[in-house]
Amino acid sequence: MKIFLGIDVGGTKCATVLARETQDGAPEILAKKAFPTLVGKPNETIAQIISSARETIAEAKVELTEIASIGVSCGGPLDSVKGIVMSPPNLQGWDNIEIVKILENEFGVPAFLQNDANACALAEWLYGAGKGSRNMAFMTFGTGLGAGLILDGKLYAGTNDNAGEVGHMRLEKYGPVGYAKSGSFEGFCSGSGIAQLGKAMAMELLQSGKTCGFCKSMDELDSITAKSIAISADAGDPTAIEVYAISARHLGAGISIMIDILNPEKIVIGSIFARSENLLRPEMQKVIDREALANASRVCQVVPALLGESIGDIAAVSVASNGLLQRGK
Repeated sequence: MKIFLGIDVGGTKCATVLARETQDGAPEILAKKAFPTLVGKPNETIAQIISSARETIAEAKVELTEIASIGVSCGGPLDSVKGIVMSPPNLQGWDNIEIVKILENEFGVPAFLQNDANACALAEWLYGAGKGSRNMAFMTFGTGLGAGLILDGKLYAGTNDNAGEVGHMRLEKYGPVGYAKSGSFEGFCSGSGIAQLGKAMAMELLQSGKTCGFCKSMDELDSITAKSIAISADAGDPTAIEVYAISARHLGAGISIMIDILNPEKIVIGSIFARSENLLRPEMQKVIDREALANASRVCQVVPALLGESIGDIAAVSVASNGLLQRGK
């Protein structure tokens, strides 16, 4: 069974993960190490990644020669073909970093790079809710909204790694801001977007002398989160329920467009949808039933992601595994 090294590069933390394929193909995590990203210090962070990787390999008692490949999951923009990280907004100073070349020179095994949404798509396709499908979209629905696309049994990254940026689609002329665009898909369907909706609705109530289940005073407006609104909605607060209904209707509208264009078998949605499906699915489904092409909608399942909190680790490993798969190894 192949052994893979996964590297998850994030704006606040990085992790190195060593995993082995099992009989059913799912990865078994052998060892993992995590550490804070050194903000504005890419060279120092890369040195720590390499050190952490070596410690992870040693902890698992694996020889370097046993590792089949390395996968790197990182926020974009990036060039997955050339293996270059190109100034992601959450990674200050990572300007044209040849991360694949650096790792291949250091460890002597093939390395592969994908943006985090694509990496998560690979993870859910290979090992999670999308396993067995040939045409699948994975949507993050977390801090932001992005998508990774599996088309005809392969990851589709686009001409320059910008495929799947569905969060940038404008669904309304006005609305919460996401992806630098008012009324965008991300504005309505992300943690920050839901918080923006909740803040606006809470302000209206409080200024009218009414009560709000998830915000008791104007001083609490800035502490509103998608999670606090969900807790209030689950407790029956009508304003919180309506916040999620608004998000759900726009989720349905965006998904309908994806169904019509991509004709996928599955759309797998992570984070907030996986945690709050009960608040989102009813209104989402009503819109899909009304807006999407019936023939395409009938063959598409919209399902929550299965990998949960482990998806970041498995995503990086999936990049390593898929890289060899595409090379026919």
